[in-house]
Amino acid sequence: MTKVLLAPSNSKLQNEAATKGNYPPVPKVCVVTGGTGFVGLRLVEMLVERGAQKVISLDIVPPPDTAWKHPHIEYVVGDITNLETVKEVCKGADCVWHNAAAVGPFHPKPLYYKVNYQGTLNVIQACEELGVKKIVMSSSPSTRFTGDDVDGLTEDEMPQLPLDKYLQPYAETKAMGELELLQTDPSKILTVAVAPHQVYGPRDNLFLPNLLEAAGNGKLMVFGEGLNRICFTHVDNYCHGLILAERALTPGSKAVGKFYIVTDGKTHPEGEQYLLFWKILDEAFVECGFTSIWKKPHLPKWLLFGLAYVCEVLGWLTGTTFKLNYFNVLVLTMHRWFDIKAAEQDLGFEPIIGFREGWDETKLWFKENWLPNFNKDMSLLGISNKTQEKIDIQAHKKTK
Repeated sequence: MTKVLLAPSNSKLQNEAATKGNYPPVPKVCVVTGGTGFVGLRLVEMLVERGAQKVISLDIVPPPDTAWKHPHIEYVVGDITNLETVKEVCKGADCVWHNAAAVGPFHPKPLYYKVNYQGTLNVIQACEELGVKKIVMSSSPSTRFTGDDVDGLTEDEMPQLPLDKYLQPYAETKAMGELELLQTDPSKILTVAVAPHQVYGPRDNLFLPNLLEAAGNGKLMVFGEGLNRICFTHVDNYCHGLILAERALTPGSKAVGKFYIVTDGKTHPEGEQYLLFWKILDEAFVECGFTSIWKKPHLPKWLLFGLAYVCEVLGWLTGTTFKLNYFNVLVLTMHRWFDIKAAEQDLGFEPIIGFREGWDETKLWFKENWLPNFNKDMSLLGISNKTQEKIDIQAHKKTK
């Protein structure tokens, strides 16, 4: 039996998932754009763990000190908006996993268009010119959000692209890039888009750190009733879905030119495909020794949306980034969960790490690794330092 290579920063569950599965083969030469981000870094590692001989990671920032230094991995610091850079890293690739994106609501607006749309066009053009036959794009369910609840819908039941109006520049530019990708001539390149929902896991540098900082500063309360239904996706489950999507890209396959969502599926509480967001989130706060938010008064939605409007006006006037904005209030109070049967049927997807085990391990990881570095003097209205650092690097490099 061949011994499985394991990334040194893996958690116990990640190692168990890497070694227990009889996974299909992966391409010999792989390219991952956005390869030092939370998802991208783990995808690079999992491709090596599953037998890739060469994985090239392209990102605007260097890999963290904890990144796997392995001879099968090449980390390239470069700009996805530079076509020549993209061409250079894509040479000889069997598949490109396009993860690079300006994510979330906190970037300067012009950056979304450059990275999410123009960057995707660069990947398509590079692959066409170099003869790379497969692209798997990391997408987002927010490209289909209209403001209405998404309460257990399939991809086909959600609004179809393009929308008449998008809720934020991130969603709009991701949708623009995805449309271009999925409309690519399949005789030249086989493409597919796969999205997670609310990715979590060890080394998360965006979702949980920002909420933990707010809770640690005593500035977070339950939004509305706090009973909105949400689905989560462990980072390894998402990367597993991205890898399976490449295997599904064969001529005439159902997956070609389609959009899929993968989550923790029926490993969510009580065999459903959702959880109660604020109750699950509170577990992480209590794990870190913070006061349970359920012991505090809830903030009514009408008040939150009013405050969000004021914050957006102040942000526009002062150039300040506020956590409280319309989009954040909306997504933290609406139902957001999906029926993933299409990914199960077409991609052969099923979670490799169950939600309860994955969430419990994630809570403990943050208690042991994040909490010792937590400072209560963080800005009460801004975003986490780690998030802001990457935004500053990206904005600076792309405006030179």
